[in-house]
Formats: sequence, structure tokens, C-alpha cells
Amino acid sequence: MTPPDESLLFDVPAPPTPVERLLMLADSYVQHNDMLDRLLLAGSQAEPNAHVASAQRLAVATRTAIKAITDQRLFESHELSDAVIRLQQLAFLGDASTEHRLPTARMLTALAPETAMGCADSIVGELRRRRWSTTEAPVHQLPSPQHTALWEIACGNVVTISSLGRQYVHSRDTRVLIGTLRTLEDQSLVERVPQSAPPAYVGGPLQDRVRLTSAGTTALASTICLRPAAGSPPATTPPRAPASARTAARSR
Repeated sequence: MTPPDESLLFDVPAPPTPVERLLMLADSYVQHNDMLDRLLLAGSQAEPNAHVASAQRLAVATRTAIKAITDQRLFESHELSDAVIRLQQLAFLGDASTEHRLPTARMLTALAPETAMGCADSIVGELRRRRWSTTEAPVHQLPSPQHTALWEIACGNVVTISSLGRQYVHSRDTRVLIGTLRTLEDQSLVERVPQSAPPAYVGGPLQDRVRLTSAGTTALASTICLRPAAGSPPATTPPRAPASARTAARSR
């Protein structure tokens, strides 16, 4: 019997970090909401319970993300507690949406992508407080426009559309230039999903959703809460003591 290749035995991808898991969760909610929008466009032809299985998976994924965060045993803080509560609310809304028809179900998960991203931002802040003495540099250094574009894309705020032979980028909050998007595509950090996003106006064509690739998720997770490469690194924040230590200090 041929012995197994030792390199294959240990060539196992590392599990996603809690921050990467939240970015992936945000993307899953974006895809879910896009699906609901397409079903709503189909009107009476759509299966009324077509969203149920997806919503159930999202609720499970949200609780898995919560467990990944609590397993980090981070220092207690209001920011961390609030982030976990918001994620618990997302899981509850995902479950609740399975009991409603499409219009209400879509409303219940409308803000889920940005909520997941906001929680990721809070979690990174707590990780930096806990590991404040580390000198490790982020895996990716990104110029400010690219960092901003990745954030907007992760929130589900960026789509593209072609008209009269030209391509246009539509972003909801912060402007994303087509040149920036093409640069990110050349770096394999983002990709477009044709005709997966709702139209810009009633009766218009479906738009192309812009999403992070796996490499894009890693890139954004490694630079989130840090200034882009053009700026100086943020000031170090001292770690927050655990609740038990703070109580003991006050009792002296």
C-alpha cells in the first residue's frame, strides 16, 4: 500500500477569521436580497416560499459567525456587546423572514449587509486592542480609492451596467470610479455577476452585481480599520482590561 503524501495531509486551508466570516456573511445577504428582488420582479410567477431555504441558511451562518467571535474570548466592551447583539438580531430577522411573503421578507433583511460590515469593523477594533503590541503589517496595502471601493462592494452598494457600448458604475453612498473597479478586477479582488442585481428604474434591465472574490475578502479583512497605504498607521490604542480586573481596581 502506497503511504499517503505528507504534504497532502497537512495542506488544509485555514478557516476564515471572524472578520473574514462577517465579510462573507455580508456577501451572502447581498446575494439573498438580490434573489428576493428578482423574485419580486417576477410577480405572480414567483414561488412565494422560494426564499425560505436561503433565509434559513443565512440564520445558521449568522449564528456560526457569532460563535466564531465569542470563541475569540475578546476583552469585554460596549462595542463588542453591541456587535454581537446586532448579529443576534440578524439571525432572528432571518428566521422571521421565513414566515412572511416576499415583500416583507425583503424588508426584514434589507439592512443586513451593512449591519454585518459594521460588526466586522467593531470586531477588528477589539482585535487591535487585544493585540495592541503586535508589529505585523497587513497582508495587503491598498490605496484609499481601492479600500473604499472594496468596502462599498462588500456592503452591496456597487453595480455596473452597459449602455450604448459604455460601462457605468452605480454606487449608493460613496462614488466608485470605473477605473478603480477595473484595477480591482485586474488584481482578481472583485468580480461582476451579470444581470443579478435589480434594475435602476422600473422597467429597466437587470444590473451586474459587483462582489468581492475570495482574495478580495482577504484583502479587505486585512486592511479594515487601518488607513490605506498612502497614509500613516493609526495610533495604538491600549488594551481594555477584562471586566473582572476593572471591578477589582475600583474596589481598592
